[in-house]
Amino acid sequence: MSLKVDEIIGHVGDVLTESQKKRGILIHAFQKIQEEHNYLPEEELLKLSKNLGIPLSDVYSTATFYKQFYFTPRGKKIVRVCTGTACHVRGASKVLDRIKDEFSIEEGETTSDLAMTLETVGCIGCCGLAPVATINEDIVGEIDVKKTVQMIEEIKK
Repeated sequence: MSLKVDEIIGHVGDVLTESQKKRGILIHAFQKIQEEHNYLPEEELLKLSKNLGIPLSDVYSTATFYKQFYFTPRGKKIVRVCTGTACHVRGASKVLDRIKDEFSIEEGETTSDLAMTLETVGCIGCCGLAPVATINEDIVGEIDVKKTVQMIEEIKK
């Protein structure tokens, strides 16, 4: 005889300790904090730790496990340059170097005015359009010198 989903959830809820239930909301709390601040400020994590009664080390341990959470302010525009094989072969490093030079930052950094964060990714999934980058959720493909200049102007808006 198999258990119904409601029974399973009820059973799991019965066996979880109060501490485990509190830990279960951490990811949701991180998402809300990051949505508001664009990163996880230390003071917010301290409040979360105190309010939930979870050691700060456990809060950080959980947050650092997931790549989606950030501990420093991020730019208004997130620029991701693909460095996968197809993009690499078709000149992604030139695109990346031009953006780094233009904004005086390295990959993984954010401009001082918080306008842009520059990242690299292993693959965007548009190999036929290589080299490819994204500006927030917008995909820019077949990037040549002209498109690199257009991208930089878009980033600066």
